[in-house]
Amino acid sequence: MNIKSISYFLSLFCFPISFLAFINILYSSYFDYFLSIDSYFTTLFVSLIIGLGLLYFGKDSQKKINYIEQLILIIAVYILTAFLISIPFYLSNNQVTFLNSFFESISGLTGTGFSIFKNIKYLDPTLILWRSSSQWIGALYFLFFLIIIFSSKKFNYKMISLTHSGDSSYSSKENIENNILKIFIYYCILSLGIFLLFNISSLRLFNSLNITMTLISGGGFLPTNSLNNIIETNFQKTILIFALLISMLNFFLIFNIFDKKTLIKDHKEDLYLFFLFIILIALVYFNKNSSFDLIISVASSLSNSGLTLIKSNNLSLYFLFITLIGGSLISNTSGIKLARFYILLKISSSEILKLISPNSVINKTIFASDKKITDDNVKISFLIFISFFLSLFILSSFLVLDNIGFEKSFKLSILTLTNTVNSELFNIENLNFTNLLTSSKISLIIFMIIGKIELISVFLIFKKILFKD
Repeated sequence: MNIKSISYFLSLFCFPISFLAFINILYSSYFDYFLSIDSYFTTLFVSLIIGLGLLYFGKDSQKKINYIEQLILIIAVYILTAFLISIPFYLSNNQVTFLNSFFESISGLTGTGFSIFKNIKYLDPTLILWRSSSQWIGALYFLFFLIIIFSSKKFNYKMISLTHSGDSSYSSKENIENNILKIFIYYCILSLGIFLLFNISSLRLFNSLNITMTLISGGGFLPTNSLNNIIETNFQKTILIFALLISMLNFFLIFNIFDKKTLIKDHKEDLYLFFLFIILIALVYFNKNSSFDLIISVASSLSNSGLTLIKSNNLSLYFLFITLIGGSLISNTSGIKLARFYILLKISSSEILKLISPNSVINKTIFASDKKITDDNVKISFLIFISFFLSLFILSSFLVLDNIGFEKSFKLSILTLTNTVNSELFNIENLNFTNLLTSSKISLIIFMIIGKIELISVFLIFKKILFKD
């Protein structure tokens, strides 16, 4: 294994954490929040020292790693950056244990939104900002992974090849750097745009900044105890729906919008997602909830955010099922993904049609595009289903031992694997993560990461280690 090359690339993910710590130091100084400023200085120095140490160790490496090493790098990034992000939580005056701090960090990085804090409004504002920024940076990192690493043709279990993935080749260092820069710029522009819209809507500046970082990442952390304390007007609700849809759609849709290219031809998946969004709303149109709140709940479930304005509902299982669908294959959402459901349903219907009419010509394109569904795509889709439900069974088994009940264990497992916050939307908002057993917290940490990178990647790593192929 090329440890030095992995070390080199791992070091590059430490420096953005240093930058976030520096921003919090400036924020603390400007608003006189000196109570916790030392924790951000500690994070700044520790992230710089670790980053420079890893950079020095790997500076003479070949700067090239294979796909399995890339997967190991992704897991290492989540673990190391979560450790760095956990420092302010651990050093705060809230008497948070290291495990709880690490749990909060992983929850932020993966965009899950599980929190060990019960009364957010009593937290130091700098710590609230730190929680939100952990989601923002985690989503940015995942976009890098998704477009640069998961686009590998050798192990295409993300099936990115079935959707538009840009015109650039990632074979050269220049193209990789160019696309990373583009991702960063477009991501920042989108964040800034949503932030400005919320400010125009008369939302408090602090809330606008935090809710923007939460929505653009498909996360679940809020700057207060309830979304109802932030979003009140119809204009604010409209912006909320827009931001949730942005996190759900193919990120290359943003590329094409900025590059002024034809969209419909290359983004049939996004078109189908929008149609599905409309259908899901129509299915519960006559529910007692107001129309805006209902649309927000559907968009939030489909984007794997979980945020809602609904106080209580009898549709929790309906919204829970929507979270399984997820968004586009190239988005910040988790879940099984619409494209995989589409593939299995289309192949199943094709096989039934063959039995009824053997001479029928079967159309094996995806989303009525010019891209064909191959046998490998079908196998991968089926394997994703199997691995998801295997993960669901394993995690539920651990959580049941924690005496939280079968229903909560089952719901929490689905939300963990889809990186969706436990909110009123699923009638599971009162769960106290601080009181969970250590084994349950560790299990949730592991499966929050698995929910983001998928269990198949772990199988590939074990296969490489055990069989040395």
